Amino acid sequence: MIQMKTNPAPRADRMGARQIYEVLRDQIMARVYGIDGVLPSSRALAGEMGVARSTVTIAYEQLAAEGFIETRHGARPRVARAVVERGRTRVVSRPSARKVRLSAFGNRLLQDPPRWSEPPRGLVANFRYGELAPSDFPVLAWKKAVTAAMARKPERLAYDDPCGALRLRTALQGYLWRSRSVRCEVDQIVVVNGSQQGLDICARLLLDAGDRFVMEDPGYQMARHTFAATGAETIPIPVDVDGLETARLDGVEARLAYVTPSHQYPLGVMPIGRRHQLLAWARANDAYVIEDDYDSEYRYDTKPIPPLHALEGGGNVIYLGTVSKTLSPTLRIGFLVVPSALRSLIAAAKQIMDRHTPLIEQDALASMLESGAYDGHIRRVRRRNAERQRALLDALRRRFGDRVRIEGTAAGLHIVAWFDDVPQKREDALIKAARAKGVGIYSVSALFVGPRRPRKTVGLVMGYSALEVAQIERGCRLLAQAVAELDRSNRR
Repeated sequence: MIQMKTNPAPRADRMGARQIYEVLRDQIMARVYGIDGVLPSSRALAGEMGVARSTVTIAYEQLAAEGFIETRHGARPRVARAVVERGRTRVVSRPSARKVRLSAFGNRLLQDPPRWSEPPRGLVANFRYGELAPSDFPVLAWKKAVTAAMARKPERLAYDDPCGALRLRTALQGYLWRSRSVRCEVDQIVVVNGSQQGLDICARLLLDAGDRFVMEDPGYQMARHTFAATGAETIPIPVDVDGLETARLDGVEARLAYVTPSHQYPLGVMPIGRRHQLLAWARANDAYVIEDDYDSEYRYDTKPIPPLHALEGGGNVIYLGTVSKTLSPTLRIGFLVVPSALRSLIAAAKQIMDRHTPLIEQDALASMLESGAYDGHIRRVRRRNAERQRALLDALRRRFGDRVRIEGTAAGLHIVAWFDDVPQKREDALIKAARAKGVGIYSVSALFVGPRRPRKTVGLVMGYSALEVAQIERGCRLLAQAVAELDRSNRR
């Protein structure tokens, strides 16, 4: 099996045809060019490497002779799909023996890194939360907005305001007022690369090693990883169907609290009384509350409760929003509404990190907000996701009856299904059995900070926003089969 070389590549001016062949061969097997992508033309590659074109031509001829590439007169060489598919999926370089010296931040991150797993392919139904249906994306409206943004000729090509384009922040100010009752000045809005960058900025500016922060338990693990990487200590506070149990904050001292009150991830909606209790705690402790309003646009059974930022002046609240659950997580657009005292500091942090969020996307989103296209899109996908949720609830009740208890249906893009007669020790077996049938399911237990669990039974976080109704119904049927097989194996 061909492996990537670990030795440094030789200087371009010393590379001969054999060396170019070997590097390209290894890159092809590592899928640098995909399974059937095109390589540079011999003329272009020779120019980049500073060698004669005939040198590259010889290398290409050898690759073609061994079946790594396909050549055709007048066209660029193309990777031979068959040889790549027969080879290794990934070519892994040998780890270096050198010990890496890291900062304290790096060591903390190494000890407790967030995990990313590639979404499984080919499933009948994947109930993974956070994914959206491609069919829901407003392709024509977004294409029109991006085309118009690119057609506008700027006075100059230069870096822009780190807080974000004034046009977008002005449009967001109006949108937040009419959709979420958030009253703020344009200068309080900072555009960021998704909610994750917003969390990272807040963590770096508000937490030091040894500080404490409050987290919902269970809760959003990427937020916990972000705050903990600063060296701060997690203070997990249990949640119930009404979100964070604010009565448990008595006597708790912390620098900030992270909450998702509009649709606590993964359970319920925080009522107005608890919201006031949380704000009173923040004032008493001179703490900030980060309010992640990640999927507040999706409300089904309830009238919207004013966000924390709209209550009591919002002086201790940092409001965090995103288009990842309305347009696409691939766009990486989010925004903070910050207290005036933090605005210049957050702007400085944003400038140091990446100057500013890409301007074409900002301009396109501003155009959709101004024209009403974004609001219309929200109304359409809210109806579609309400239909998906109804289909999921109906299918679960039809297949499982009283065996399943469901929480978190008032809002959002997921529900929690508790299987009270399936012991938690069978959780892994159920996930594996469902996967074997082509169904992706995900446990609530992974969202807890510590070993404490509220129940000794299996709980599943079931997202539905990337699925069609037929997939949901078929997925629940196959899940029921997996549960039945687990029951039979328990009786044996």
